[in-house]
Amino acid sequence: MESQHHKPMKVRSTPADKAVSVVTYVIVIALCLVILLPCLNVLALSFNDGKDAARGGVYFFPRMFTLMNYKEVFQDGSIISAYRITLARTFIGTFLSLAVTSFAAFALNQKELPGRGIIIFAITFTMLFGGGTIPTYVQYSRLGLIDNFWVYVIPSLVSVTYLIMMRSFFDGIPYELQEAAKLDGCGYFGTFFRVMLPLSKPVLAVVGLYTAVNHWNDWFAGAFYMTSSKLWPVQTVLQQMLSRAMSASTQQTENVAAAIAASQSSVTTDSLKMAAVVITTAPILCVYPFVQKYFAKGTLIGAVKG
Repeated sequence: MESQHHKPMKVRSTPADKAVSVVTYVIVIALCLVILLPCLNVLALSFNDGKDAARGGVYFFPRMFTLMNYKEVFQDGSIISAYRITLARTFIGTFLSLAVTSFAAFALNQKELPGRGIIIFAITFTMLFGGGTIPTYVQYSRLGLIDNFWVYVIPSLVSVTYLIMMRSFFDGIPYELQEAAKLDGCGYFGTFFRVMLPLSKPVLAVVGLYTAVNHWNDWFAGAFYMTSSKLWPVQTVLQQMLSRAMSASTQQTENVAAAIAASQSSVTTDSLKMAAVVITTAPILCVYPFVQKYFAKGTLIGAVKG
């Protein structure tokens, strides 16, 4: 008996549907331009002669191409050391944070955990209050974390927001899978590594990306908890560099335009800022394409489940 092949029915679009599609595309394109054009402007200014850019008129392409802005940033040898610190804290901090957060989320997902509701309430309660800068500094000092690389890693091992997001994701996985694994002889570690972890790639990608970005962009810890510049991350080094450049230009004269005109250097404070922005932003942007396929799914599930 011959099988009958049914052709898929074509849904006809009404004029109203087409109008909605056109409006949607226009809005999306406009939003993309709003995000993209300022980035192109920053990139163009970073490769443009600083004194020339001060005259205005540089938008999306450099008018006088130069690499002096980047040379000025990298001529200080401390930037290379700072990149090593930043890369180390980003990789180590993200890995350990994912490990601790996923373990804690899995533990809170276990229905047989004694006092589960009280523990979740106590963890959530900490989102409402903070100790403040001075008590935090005193605590870190007593723990021996001041002027210590681990001040970048240990205090940020667990974020309550990411912990709740990951626990919500685990709650969305059928609990019967864990029960079946336990019946097959898996303990808690076996269930976690063989069942839960392989199914958690979307939320791990989202939490890992957020954590890595937080580590990469943080300048506060280096500025406040490090007295030695040898352990400064790149964000702190660039922040200090820009502060010195801005203070030097304002000390010369109150008129910034006159200071730029009198300077023999083609590098200005603004052009140095643009180069610093590109240097600090470009590396972390390279991570996004590798986690993009998990990003939307992980964010959606973490947001819907509560």
